Order: sequence, then structure tokens, then C-alpha cells
Amino acid sequence: MTHAGTGQAGAAEEVQRLLRPDLRGRTPYGAPQLDVPVRLNTNENSYPVPQVVVDAVVAALADDVASLNRYPDREFTDLRKALTAYLEKQSGVSVTPEQVWAGNGSNEVLSHIVQAFGGHGRVALGFTPSYSMHPIISETNGMTWVDGLRSAATEPDAFDLSPESAVAQAREHDPSIVFLCSPNNPTGTALPFEVIGAVLDAAPNAIVVVDEAYAEFARPGTRSALTLLAEHPRLVVTRTMSKAFAFAGGRLGYLVAAPELVDALRLVRLPYHLSSPTQTIARIALEHADVMLGTVEVIKHQRDRIVERLAELGARPVASDSNFVLFGGLRDEVATWQALLDAGVLVRDMGIAHHLRVTAGDPDETTAFLEAMTRLAPTHVLAPSADRQEPTA
Repeated sequence: MTHAGTGQAGAAEEVQRLLRPDLRGRTPYGAPQLDVPVRLNTNENSYPVPQVVVDAVVAALADDVASLNRYPDREFTDLRKALTAYLEKQSGVSVTPEQVWAGNGSNEVLSHIVQAFGGHGRVALGFTPSYSMHPIISETNGMTWVDGLRSAATEPDAFDLSPESAVAQAREHDPSIVFLCSPNNPTGTALPFEVIGAVLDAAPNAIVVVDEAYAEFARPGTRSALTLLAEHPRLVVTRTMSKAFAFAGGRLGYLVAAPELVDALRLVRLPYHLSSPTQTIARIALEHADVMLGTVEVIKHQRDRIVERLAELGARPVASDSNFVLFGGLRDEVATWQALLDAGVLVRDMGIAHHLRVTAGDPDETTAFLEAMTRLAPTHVLAPSADRQEPTA
């Protein structure tokens, strides 16, 4: 029993004793938040919210603040209409407000999916390396997580997922939820479009989630899974305003699916889960979508600049459809991460041998990273022949 005066060590033991057994020993999700001149580790948009949008948000919030004694619109009706209008303009796909669901970041809508369609005794399948929150959300909600394989299992810098491989793994595990990402994080690669339909056919008992958090950064010609929604009632497409919209602090993620699937999510959402201010600032940002997305092309240019220069330095960047670049060919990724940090540049160690991930920042941030890598390359980047001899795991 715990008694008054129990020390910190005793309290820790008591908490661990009471904690769910499947959570013991886990570490929470989180990238380092360090005070450095150049932060390129969390795929944020480096540009601040434009002043015209700031002014519009502040004006709109005045009414919200005066009525905070009342609960927010539980169905976030105006926000759903704004998201519908944006999606049609951005993708060319017409959807109805009844097909749209939103939450405090895309992680919350992913949690709603898992709570509604997952649970104990059910399997979630993803193809790693991919977004690390997919297994965290699945496992902490009682699901069995299966790490599906990409071609990187045999090729150190190939992260493609073929329809044949995805189908074989889906049939083997009979999942209740399948997570696909396009573009994929941390590799940045867009998913071959035919994989989506193939997985839907191969996993008839699964909700298939296509995470399109970085869709606005995709290269021309990249199709969105939104175009398949009318044909597939088990398909869910998730997106976020944290990346292209430069709105990470606004915490607004959303999904699009069949109205019947969206309706099921009401069973698990917490009451009034989207505050009035959250709904308002997201709606105003969507009304100014052209302004908010004004930096996307600049960021894509910086991304391509990173790919080109890293290749010149002998590193092996993965072609990217996102706002970041995964690059390999490093002698020791931990040592390179620390050397970059010592130079004032924070990037992300994703736990992939010989690889790091860097966000495409503004031109000055990109230059700082590339100049640091240019200095480090002679001692940190492996020669091509030596690189092939290094272990990949």
C-alpha cells in the first residue's frame, strides 16, 4: 500500500503496478523540442500565419469568447461545410458535409477510427517504416499491431510498397484496419495508386485508412484516394491542416468517408470534442486557403533543392512528395544527428539505420542545413562501395 511520505521511487513502483500491463515499459510519442536556430525535425511549415489571416481570426474569435459559457456546436456544421468546399477546390472531388469528420489533429480522428472499428482481438496492419502513431494508437486501444514490410527489407534505400506485396500481407493477417500513407512518413514517397484498390479487395473485413497528411505537397499527377470514395464504403481518407496550412498549433485534422462510417464515429467521440475557438480558427483559415497555402510551392522547391544537393554530396535522398526528405548513406546516423545539432540544425532520427529525415524549411533554414551537411559529408557520408557493405539493420 502507498503511505504518506512514500518517496519518488516508491510512487513510481506503485504507478507501474497499477498501470495496464501492456503499457508498462512504453515511452510516449514525441520529437525533441530543443531551442536551436534551425528546427527541421517535425515537418512543420516554417512560415508564420499571414497577418491578414491573423486579423480575421482575432476578429472572429471575439464572438466566441463572449459565448464561451455555452457548449460549442457538437456537429461543427460550419467547419464541415468549409472543409467540403476546400476539398472540392483542392482535389476536384465533390463530397458532402456528412462525409467529413474533424478532430484535434489527425491523431484524434485516427483514434476515433480505431475506437470504433478496432479493439481487443482485432488486427491493425501498417507497412513500416511509416507514421509511428499508427501502431501507438492501435496498440493502446487494445489491437494487435502487425508491422507489414516494404521493399526496404531487402533493399536498404527502397521503400516502395507493391500491390502484390500489400495484397499478400493483407490476406495473411485478415486485419480489421489497414493503414496506408500517401505520401508516406518518414520516406516521403507517394503510394502507387493501385495499391489502395488492391488492399480493399484483399482485406474485405477491414477499414482501409489512407493517411494523406502531406497531400498538398505531392508532385503533379499524384492521385488522391478521395477519387475512390464513391466506390468503397470501407475507405477512409485522413488529412490535416498542420502541414501545408502552416497551422500545426491550431490542431485540426479531418477525414472523409462514407456518411454511414462517419456516423459510427459519433459513438466514440467525447462530447463537444472540438471547442468553439478551434472550429472558428480552422474555418477562417480555410476561408483564406489560397493565402495559407501560398508557401507550398516555395517549400516544394526547397525540398527538391535538398534532394539534389544531398545526392551531390554522396548521400542517398529518397524522392519526396512531401515537405521533408529522408536521406541515407550515412556512416552513423546518430553521430550525424548530433553533429548537425552542434551546428545549430535539428533534424529527425527515425530509427532507420544510416538514415535521417529533414524538413524542408524556408530558404535560409535549408541553406543552413545544406551548408552543415557539406562540411560533414567527407566524414559522415559513406563512399558508395563502402555503403553497400554496411548492415541495414
